Amino acid sequence: MMAHLAPIIPGAEGWPTFQRNRSEQFEARVVMVEIPSSPSIFLAGMAGSRLPVVVSHGEGRAEFARQDGRALVALRYIDNRGAVATGYPFNPNGSPDGLAGVTSVDGRFTIMMPHPERTFRSMQMSWRPPGLGEDAPWLEMFRSARRWLG
Repeated sequence: MMAHLAPIIPGAEGWPTFQRNRSEQFEARVVMVEIPSSPSIFLAGMAGSRLPVVVSHGEGRAEFARQDGRALVALRYIDNRGAVATGYPFNPNGSPDGLAGVTSVDGRFTIMMPHPERTFRSMQMSWRPPGLGEDAPWLEMFRSARRWLG
């Protein structure tokens, strides 16, 4: 898991490790996340987006080594009203402050618990608005990475 590589990734000193979900069970379903402003190259241009995404993990609860541990937030779970999800089921793993993903200071490394690669096409979504087309919003994450590579 990428979080265990934090000691060798510049700018990832505050990253959490990911522990068993607070529910003590494997969580697999669609949840909502919000993308805050961050230096992540993967999420460039997506700040402010609120998107459905697949979660599928048993160890997704962020745990910080120190009480004051903080990381650059790249993704947060939100509830059905758009507020940061602090409780189950909107926050499927029990991470503090709805934390779903973090990035490095320069944005070159981003780790997250949800699986956007499972919803990059609209046909992969359990529901989609009329007129969405073939590409789901998560495809932009891969396009952003490609643009950064040149």
